[in-house]
Amino acid sequence: MKSDAVKTGMQQAPHRSLFNALGLTKEEMEKPLVGIVCSYNEIVPGHMNLDKIAQAVKLGVAMAGGTPIMFPAIAVCDGIAMGHTGMKYSLVTRDLIADSTEAMALAHQFDALVMIPSCDKNVPGLLMAAARINVPTVFVSGGPMLAGHVNGQKKSLSSMFEAVGSYAAGTMTEDEVYEYECKVCPTCGSCSGMYTANSMNCLTEVLGMGLQGNGTIPAVYSERIKLAKHAGMKVMEMYERNIRPRDIMTPDAFMNALTVDMALGCSTNSMLHLPAIAHEVGFALSPELANEVSEKTPNLCHLAPAGPTYMEDLNEAGGVYAVMNELTKLDLLNLDCMTATGKTVGENIANVTIKDHNVIRSIDNPYSATGGLAALKGNLAPDTGIVKRSAVAPEMLVHEGPARVFDCEEDAIEAIKGGKIVAGDVVVIRYEGPKGGPGMREMLNPTSAIAGMGLGSSVALITDGRFSGASRGASIGHVSPEAAVGGPIALVEEGDIIKINIPEYKLELDVPDEVLAERRKNWKPRQPRITTGYLARYAKMVTSGNRGAVLEIPE
Repeated sequence: MKSDAVKTGMQQAPHRSLFNALGLTKEEMEKPLVGIVCSYNEIVPGHMNLDKIAQAVKLGVAMAGGTPIMFPAIAVCDGIAMGHTGMKYSLVTRDLIADSTEAMALAHQFDALVMIPSCDKNVPGLLMAAARINVPTVFVSGGPMLAGHVNGQKKSLSSMFEAVGSYAAGTMTEDEVYEYECKVCPTCGSCSGMYTANSMNCLTEVLGMGLQGNGTIPAVYSERIKLAKHAGMKVMEMYERNIRPRDIMTPDAFMNALTVDMALGCSTNSMLHLPAIAHEVGFALSPELANEVSEKTPNLCHLAPAGPTYMEDLNEAGGVYAVMNELTKLDLLNLDCMTATGKTVGENIANVTIKDHNVIRSIDNPYSATGGLAALKGNLAPDTGIVKRSAVAPEMLVHEGPARVFDCEEDAIEAIKGGKIVAGDVVVIRYEGPKGGPGMREMLNPTSAIAGMGLGSSVALITDGRFSGASRGASIGHVSPEAAVGGPIALVEEGDIIKINIPEYKLELDVPDEVLAERRKNWKPRQPRITTGYLARYAKMVTSGNRGAVLEIPE
């Protein structure tokens, strides 16, 4: 056992004395030590139930012959952090989570791990840690929130942000906004649409690191507690068979994840996180692969914000496995990949069929013949930008218009809500990338304001920052290289014509090369916005969005 390094032999007598201080018995010390990485806290709705999930996992581990020992991981609520300095601290926690989990797991020599994440950066951060530590590991999330109900219609957090835009436009009263405020987030859990948290928890299933239902069983269902117990039992089976994360998260498994990402219509943030997780496994996952996969993968789901269905609906319709099974009809998945269940992908998804074709369409009746995400390139984004095309209005798939340029999110929001943005405009928000932000803030406030103002089908938004999974519309993020390092987005001037062609994967600035060359001569790097603390260190180490914003030691 790996844990023998801290519990077996005379040299380890001091270590055992400390285990005695924990109240562990001799019998418990003789069993494999299983770290339960619990992201419970009292500030994130998706994490407020994780103490119960952890207790269920511990029971499962103990029933299967292991000794469970819990330690924490942090998590930020992106919704609460949105629209202010706090959002600079969202993406950056992904690396803090990976680093701190690695430190805890290796310092204490755990034999196996059960990861209990729920929201946005917490899931990929723990997947990154799992790849580094590489002991038998299984994931069980806290589960999605149930949808809210307003006036007989299902609603979610994105509806709330758009309600604020509608109020600014004068189409919603303060009392109506208050009703939304009280009803759109009715339970614990990760917010109820196919936003980043639920995208990553679903893709954890696809990668093979979580059990069936990990991404879709609602947080408030007792089935979630049973799933947690099974996760605890399953990790002991993985330990006995020595099945490790790097046996599961292979290049073929990542291709499966990209494929199901396209079919589900996941968040654009998946194109930050999948490359970062792959980087920890030891290979590069180019965002341009998204186009290759998208061309042959039909989009089968339109979950909120793209459509009127929610995670609870996906769960009832058969969940992630039903989507995967449907994709096998086009021979789009590698069915031989090993998973945390101890079985292959093919064995897992056999006979799991679609129960509601209003939620999961068949391959014969997709929402589109191509997938939910696209990577665009051109002289404005030489290294790509990412768009969730399944959430773009058809009339905006091809668009050109004058640039309205803003050097921070706050200035853009002020202009949008002040009625200064009109149909046809292309809003450009720059210096919000991984280095420039620093921290690559999500832009849910401006995208929601555009939608709430009734401009969602006539105004595009382009940024070197990123978008919440709750964003919809012609929102193109991760534009690389970013403005802070002199990317072409830094050279855009007010009124320049920008051409967007999503079907052809193009993003162009209609300005002559010689003009851009002259502008580049006059461009000067900006002084960092933050010069102390973790964000300053992060800005020096972080790479471009097209590389997953992974950290590297500067030369």
